[in-house]
Amino acid sequence: MLIGLVRDSVMQCFCHTCRAPILPAVSRRSAPIKKNNKIRSKQPRLSKKVKFITTEIRCQEKSRGGLSYEVILAEPAPNVVVPKRPVTPGKNVSAEEIEQKLKAAEERRISLEQKKMADLSYKLSKIEEATRKKDEITNEFINQTKEKLETKIEQHVEKREAIISDMKEKLKIHSQEIEKTREQLEQQKSIEKVAIEEKLKTAQTLRDENIKKMLERLKEHERRAELVRQNKAAAQQPLCDDTNTAIASSG
Repeated sequence: MLIGLVRDSVMQCFCHTCRAPILPAVSRRSAPIKKNNKIRSKQPRLSKKVKFITTEIRCQEKSRGGLSYEVILAEPAPNVVVPKRPVTPGKNVSAEEIEQKLKAAEERRISLEQKKMADLSYKLSKIEEATRKKDEITNEFINQTKEKLETKIEQHVEKREAIISDMKEKLKIHSQEIEKTREQLEQQKSIEKVAIEEKLKTAQTLRDENIKKMLERLKEHERRAELVRQNKAAAQQPLCDDTNTAIASSG
């Protein structure tokens, strides 16, 4: 029921003349639909702006669930005569008026040229002002960048000099320590050399004394050996004499 009411409200006629609702859907389905076979023709274009008056809107249901609207603006009209524009009568223009008009046109032209030149000069002044401001901003940026760069370079140079001075100080301390160590080694070397020389002298003295003692012992041994040989020879001499005497007596 609700669908039928909505469909009936949509399918009613929308023209301003009748505003009459169409028959219900049931009767329309039962009654045959007649197509409008009127020949439509284009209206003549009277002017650029044409006013259209809507006289009738027809709605038809060609298929189930589909609607077709026909908007009839007006009935085709016969050949319409276009009204001609009235021709204005010509005026008699004198030479003075033409001269004045030419002079006024020249003045307007000159004023327009002056206005154009003023506008051009104004635009040029604006361009020059913009260029000047741009140059000022660019120069200021360059100066600021240059100052920042110089500050950075100075800081870098100061840091580099501080690092170099620190390295020099460390190298100086290291060289001093090396020199001190070298002197200590030289001193220790000289002390060890003196000690070695003393040990060598002591060893030489001991060796000479030992050699001397050994020579004295050898001399003493030779002397004792000589005494032993002499004593032995003195002891064997009487035996030899006795032997010789016995031999002589037996002979």
